[in-house]
Amino acid sequence: MASLSSLRNPVRRALLALALPLVAGAAFAQAWPAKPITLIVPFPPGGPTDVASRIVAQKMSVALKQSIVIDNRSGASGTVGAATAARAPADGYTFVMLATPTLLASHLYGPTGYDIFKNFTPVGSVYDLPIVLVVNPKSLPDVNGVQDLIAKAKAEGGKLNYTTAGAGSFGHLTTEQLKTIGKFDMQHVPYRGSAPAVTDLIGGQVPAMFSDLVGVLPHIKAGKLRAIAVGSGKRVSLLPDVKTVAEQGFPGFDATSWGGLLAPAGTPKDVIDRMSAALKTALADKQVQEKLESVGSFAAYRTPEQTGVRMHEDFERWGKVIRDNHITNQ
Repeated sequence: MASLSSLRNPVRRALLALALPLVAGAAFAQAWPAKPITLIVPFPPGGPTDVASRIVAQKMSVALKQSIVIDNRSGASGTVGAATAARAPADGYTFVMLATPTLLASHLYGPTGYDIFKNFTPVGSVYDLPIVLVVNPKSLPDVNGVQDLIAKAKAEGGKLNYTTAGAGSFGHLTTEQLKTIGKFDMQHVPYRGSAPAVTDLIGGQVPAMFSDLVGVLPHIKAGKLRAIAVGSGKRVSLLPDVKTVAEQGFPGFDATSWGGLLAPAGTPKDVIDRMSAALKTALADKQVQEKLESVGSFAAYRTPEQTGVRMHEDFERWGKVIRDNHITNQ
């Protein structure tokens, strides 16, 4: 018959085997972050996602007592950078800034090399980026609102042009949605990026555009462009006199691009919670809010759970717009 001590040893060994991962995990969470954190920004330097990321990362690094290094990996609506992040170790030292184009990329490009829901864990939303409908005041001198633009488009038999930052861009999707509910037509003239589209809009080559606020705010202030509506559900403080699309005859219309922080799936929950807490602290800082607003975006923290819900809602909503209008990235 086995002795009592021989029975105890296997039990003790089993308990120790169970305890060691817990102890190791606790030690990791206490030590994190022990080295610089990489934040992949899947868009070029100087764009709205990059600028917002740098503003917020600088403040978060103070809360975490560790530097956050921005790594720009641009290409294919953010899918290049997102795919890089999806392959990164889930050790709490790599994160990626999600933007609406990256969220919707699989609808437009097909397989992207990652699943936005399976390969990532939400950390929190970071900013809202209002989209604004602008016109060239010389090309469309009598267009001061959405109904004026619709009347002009109908008068020209659907031949009136509008531009965007590209096929499948958020401005493109928003305009197509407005065309559907407003029952009018315009011709899409896509550009490769917001900057050349805005340049030709100012030059009069195209008369109208739905753009993110970052790209057109200076030109609105300079009088080179006229803002006739904002796509968000409520007015924006930077353009307090510009009515929303909803206020101009389309109740419930709400189109807002946004950015959020994601981690590779499998990143420890303690790390996600601490990173989210640092993000919340950063976005509550008045200076951070003012810096974001100065470039046309707005601090908008949401919890990891709320961010996940928003991702699913926007993925389904704008995916339907893409399918219904047969939109591709071409």
